[in-house]
Amino acid sequence: MEYETVIGLEVHVQLLTQSKMFCSCRADYQTAPANSRVCPVCLGLPGTLPVINKKAVEYTIMTGLALGCEIPGLTKFDRKNYPYPDLMKGYQISQYDMPLAMNGTLDITADGQDRQVRVERVHLEEDVSKLQHVNGNNDVAHSLVDVNRSGVPLMEVVSHPDMRSPEEARSYLTKLHSIIQYLGVSTANAQDGSFRCDANISLRPIGQKEYGTKAEIKNMNSLRAVFMALNSEIERQKKVLDSGERVVQETRGWSDERNTTYSQRSKEEAHDYRYFPEPDLPPLVVDGAWIEEIRNKIPELATQRLTRFTEQYGLSEYDARLLTNSKATADFYEQTTGLNPQSGTEGGKFAKSVSNWILGDLSRLSNLKNLEIEESPVSPEHLAELIGLVDQDTVSISLAKTVLEEVFESGDSPTQIVEKNGYTQISDSSAVESAVSQAIDANPQAVADFMGGKETAAKFLVGQVMKITKGQAKPDLVNRLVVVALEAIK
Repeated sequence: MEYETVIGLEVHVQLLTQSKMFCSCRADYQTAPANSRVCPVCLGLPGTLPVINKKAVEYTIMTGLALGCEIPGLTKFDRKNYPYPDLMKGYQISQYDMPLAMNGTLDITADGQDRQVRVERVHLEEDVSKLQHVNGNNDVAHSLVDVNRSGVPLMEVVSHPDMRSPEEARSYLTKLHSIIQYLGVSTANAQDGSFRCDANISLRPIGQKEYGTKAEIKNMNSLRAVFMALNSEIERQKKVLDSGERVVQETRGWSDERNTTYSQRSKEEAHDYRYFPEPDLPPLVVDGAWIEEIRNKIPELATQRLTRFTEQYGLSEYDARLLTNSKATADFYEQTTGLNPQSGTEGGKFAKSVSNWILGDLSRLSNLKNLEIEESPVSPEHLAELIGLVDQDTVSISLAKTVLEEVFESGDSPTQIVEKNGYTQISDSSAVESAVSQAIDANPQAVADFMGGKETAAKFLVGQVMKITKGQAKPDLVNRLVVVALEAIK
């Protein structure tokens, strides 16, 4: 039987506030010593009272507005009860039936088609503590609780089950991740847990209107993991259904090592959490004037920046999209182009060169070291200086690639590296003519091929001259002198 995949995503985003959601403890828990960012409120001690973090509410409303959501004038917080060891109070302060934002949309492109995914809600809650499991060194297996993360503002973006493939889910997450970064409301770093995703997935026979039984997948710490986990779960559910059995509603984890999902526990329903209004927090009135004030703070987002890049810098839509997918990359690009004093045609040439270097060699080097562009030893000043050396014919393109690699390794400026290693481009005709003679004498077969009508033989000889001169000869001069020498032989 053929099945249709149905996917909905729940994305948890740690907000970039200075303090926690309901207390004044600092929220920078990642590098802090264990249990050093705690107080009676986030420890869940009796008699404590929560106080709402206004900045977290503002960031959640801003995200909702960026997703085209409605912002109700009245919202409230609720208690979500469950007895996990990482929950200090035995309940989590969250939002249930009256979220801060609802009924939004996110446009995606996947599998060669445009699609609109409905955003059901964007709500605000507090994060939980972090468990550290200890096994080994002859110790009895046990778990330690670090409360530092408990109470950190956590925004949840919940989609409708509108996605029909892992590719669509990946596109949705990529687009949402970009929006979060551009808004500046979170670092959205999946590796440190500030951008986390739970996926609900089910299969149904093609043509059936009712949804199948869903499984929720957790423990996915990257966009790649989400994509792989969804593909794995599709295959698992297919086998279950094809065997005549029923899919069980449950929560499943994802194992990168085993490349498969695994059962964790039966899936809770909303009534299992026994939601009720948080008695220690009054309903929150969201003033219309405040909503407009927040709307006016929304910065230029990726889609708007893409349009501007094509118009202002003359880039192709493809290059502009690659540059603007990441805010950090787009920022790096504009910082570099801003260092060019030229305008008009020359300014456009420089802007295109910056794009080529960022999307080409700089991305390659960063990927090899698993670094984000803002972590790269190559600064915008370095890149602008390197392009200037090429434009001034100080170094050739091929030699500039070598210079860039050395800048990446050492952090020295391109000019320092060129001067230290004597990389200045050779433009002296007599020196190049000597290298051309060496190349012709050493490669009689290539000369014979050229005489026989093979034009590509000349390109081979050009490459040999560049090799002899260690890439320092001026390329157009080499091309001209090779042709002159070969014509003279004729």
